[in-house]
Amino acid sequence: MDNGKTNVFDIKNINDIVVKQTIYEAVEALEERGYNPINQIVGYIISGDPGYISNYKETRQKLSKIDRTDIVEVLLRDYLKTE
Repeated sequence: MDNGKTNVFDIKNINDIVVKQTIYEAVEALEERGYNPINQIVGYIISGDPGYISNYKETRQKLSKIDRTDIVEVLLRDYLKTE
């Protein structure tokens, strides 16, 4: 598979994908449980209290593995469409 070109691996893009996927999964799980996902995720980000996130489908554990600062950064970057 060597075509003479160097492949560039950007960990930042991989991290953003993981954060976004985790947020989408959290939103889906929270909606399934009847919660307003925006209110719950905002409460979690502001307070740091994982109690805002349902444990349904291991959502709390998945979201808690990601630094809250990274979540805010990815959401803001995506909202502003900047790098």
